[in-house]
Amino acid sequence: MSSQPSPGSDSRTSVASPPQSPRSAPSTERTTRAWPVFLAVDLGLVIVFAAIGRSAHGEDVLGMLTTAWPFLAGTLIGWLMVRGARRPAAVVPTGVVVWLSTELVGMLLRVLTGDGTAWSFVLVSLVVLGVFLVGYRLVLAGVARVRRR
Repeated sequence: MSSQPSPGSDSRTSVASPPQSPRSAPSTERTTRAWPVFLAVDLGLVIVFAAIGRSAHGEDVLGMLTTAWPFLAGTLIGWLMVRGARRPAAVVPTGVVVWLSTELVGMLLRVLTGDGTAWSFVLVSLVVLGVFLVGYRLVLAGVARVRRR
């Protein structure tokens, strides 16, 4: 007698995994365990964003935390909202939620603390943070997709 389930039977011991969404990287145990790396990359990219912005405006790059802190808070809130540790490499929902939270919370905190929120800054930050926070996850998803072929 074979221990393999017959076609059409319901087997709870099947090792086949469900198909992955094309919008997300594979949810593997290794990726899930690497969530601190993904969180550190997200926070690092927000700091890079602030450093680039300060440098572009001729401001002291060392003071970048003054610019970055509202966005860093938004990144952490996004991670908590989406429970980023569960699927840290996922474009959707993790990447998109973290990106939008970083932008929205960051801008809200800037308004509340009297910092500038000119429309040009809002648009540039939205685009740059989107490319940074969603972009590397898209690249990882693409690499994973190619490797599966």
